[in-house]
Amino acid sequence: MGTQTNKEHFFGGFLKILKQQQVDVRLNACDKKAAISAHKLILSARSEVFAKMFEEDKCKSSSRLEIITLSELKQEELEAFVEFIYGDGSILSEKAKQHVMSLYRAADKYEIPHLRDLCRMELISSLNASNALKVLELSQIPFDKALSDAAISVIKINKDEISSSTEFKVFVVDHPDLTVEIVKAMLEFAATYYCTCGRFVCCSYCGSRSKRKTTV
Repeated sequence: MGTQTNKEHFFGGFLKILKQQQVDVRLNACDKKAAISAHKLILSARSEVFAKMFEEDKCKSSSRLEIITLSELKQEELEAFVEFIYGDGSILSEKAKQHVMSLYRAADKYEIPHLRDLCRMELISSLNASNALKVLELSQIPFDKALSDAAISVIKINKDEISSSTEFKVFVVDHPDLTVEIVKAMLEFAATYYCTCGRFVCCSYCGSRSKRKTTV
């Protein structure tokens, strides 16, 4: 087994603390399979929401170990969330990538912008026809323009496959406003395309051509 680098040793300190017994809070997932021990100080340093929560708790005097349920996360999602908080935060782990949508929501709820940024990058890089509608829906809570634009771009490119899917039919019923945006984007995409020479813009409806604007 290779020795740790100085960087790995430095950033591994928090993970080492996580495994120790000097904890003052336990975190439960919605299924409450196994509580995860944690430290209020570290959670507060990573999350403004946790910081405010524990600040309010200072007014309460109790010797009992506090238990908090993160009802929006399942057990594996909670584990990935806590591991990120105690890690160096440079990249998402493979476990985190498997639960990236849930972590994106958690990052927003608990005000951890860096985690949200990493999740956004992972979501955009893994966009395809099968998940574009889910990502578009996710990008609305709250509105994330970069993520929304990326999802709509993939939907436009794969419009035939997506529009004929059962998932799209359900999406239309659940999200009529977003469906309007998708249809508008599809129409714009279908109406205009560039000639292969790159010099003209052609309208696929009327066939008119105009010189393409160039920048110097």
